[in-house]
This record gives sequence, structure tokens and C-alpha cells, in this order.
Amino acid sequence: MQRRYRVIIAKPGLDGHDRGAKVIARALRDAGFEVIYTGLFQTPEQVVTACLQEDADAVGLSILSGAHLTLFPRVVELLAEAGRDDVLVFGGGIIPPDDQATLEAAGVDRVFTPGAALADITAWLEDTLDARESVAG
Repeated sequence: MQRRYRVIIAKPGLDGHDRGAKVIARALRDAGFEVIYTGLFQTPEQVVTACLQEDADAVGLSILSGAHLTLFPRVVELLAEAGRDDVLVFGGGIIPPDDQATLEAAGVDRVFTPGAALADITAWLEDTLDARESVAG
């Protein structure tokens, strides 16, 4: 890891299940990331505010409620409006394969579904952020 990256983990919407988000947050911390978990029931505006306040490099969104096609693109849109389209956006949850392509077309960098290996998630995030850092630096 080129530097210690700052990652927001958020639960947007009305989804009350956060075990997966907490597992991801812990795995990222264990891999050397600085992680800020925003808690349950966040609006896209609150998620973006956290990204701005914490000067985040990435934001991981977790949704099990089915609202991913609304909430994930809204976070991407608000980040762009705030001039932070450089924030890497990734997500996870119960997301059908057809919706994954839709989300990626809307600017979500990667979608992980249940069963994704934690090592794969942390390695992807580190590699992607390192590549961006090399280009920017």
C-alpha cells in the first residue's frame, strides 16, 4: 500500500442489517486502511458529507434492501457535484448480476456480493487506489 488510505463504509437507506458492513470495515482495518463506519440509515447526502469531512479516498456502500439502483448512483452523483468524483465508490449486498452492470455504468467502480472473499475485496481496493495514486503522483 503506497499510503494509508481513508475509506468510508456506509449503510444508506432503510436497511437495518449491518453485519456485512462491519465485517468489511474490520477486514479493511486489518489490511491497513483507515476506516470510518457511518452507521445505519444514512442518506446519500450524509454519506457524501462524511466523505468530504473525512477527505476519503473511497466509500463502500452496503445495501440489502433492494434500493441500490437509487442510492448508489445518487452517492456517485453527489460526489461529482461536490467536486469529489475522484472518490472510489464500491458496493456490496444482495445485488442481481443485471443490476451490477447498471451500477458500474452509473459510476460505481465495483460491486461485491455475498460470498466475495475478504482478501479479494481488500486486494482490489488497495490495488485500485495504488494505481490511482501512481497516476496522480
